[in-house]
Amino acid sequence: MRQHLIIDADDTLWENNIYFEHAFSEFVDFLGHSTLNAHEVRAILDEIEIANIRINGYGSLNFGRNLRQCYQKLCERDIGASDLDTVMSFAERILDRPVELIDGVEETLAYLAERHDLTLFTKGHPDEQKLKIDRSGLERYFGRAEIVREKDRPAYERLVVLLRAEPAVTWMVGNSPKSDINPALAAGLRAVFVPHPNTWGLEHEHVDPDHGRLLVVERFTDLKRHF
Repeated sequence: MRQHLIIDADDTLWENNIYFEHAFSEFVDFLGHSTLNAHEVRAILDEIEIANIRINGYGSLNFGRNLRQCYQKLCERDIGASDLDTVMSFAERILDRPVELIDGVEETLAYLAERHDLTLFTKGHPDEQKLKIDRSGLERYFGRAEIVREKDRPAYERLVVLLRAEPAVTWMVGNSPKSDINPALAAGLRAVFVPHPNTWGLEHEHVDPDHGRLLVVERFTDLKRHF
């Protein structure tokens, strides 16, 4: 039976958070705080990001601004303009990274596209996300691609209406409990959780493994066995 498969992009189809983690490691080394370790710096950065996401959204540029604010808050020396430029550069280089597809993604999408209706559903800065989609070469497998500011329950409800999809045969596939799994289930969809070892910490939430509309797989290629 043909179904709707709505598929996440970052850290589901291609690597993403590893580049942000690399930038954060560069930031911690440059900050060189005398008492705070990386975990403690991360906690402060998380607070800044949670506050700013509501206003500025996601993306590497906003991540750079968050790093800059964190630097200004924690730096133990006089801050020069070149210091802030250096901090921003850690994030700006993320855009120069190649799109690294996760193993087996393209062959799996080719298989699924022949059998089901595929929609790419991602959040973040529209220009940045579109650039990654273009670089990935995967857009041809999808009937449409939607980029939103936030993937919450209302966003899924709007998408279902847009697709004229039946929730009972519509699945959200992704790695993020916060953005992919829990809001999709709350909107009445089914969901496939594909865990990723480097999922961003702010995307973690509890996922009920016994949820009747939830399927958990080990890797993206496992979708071929279920769909």
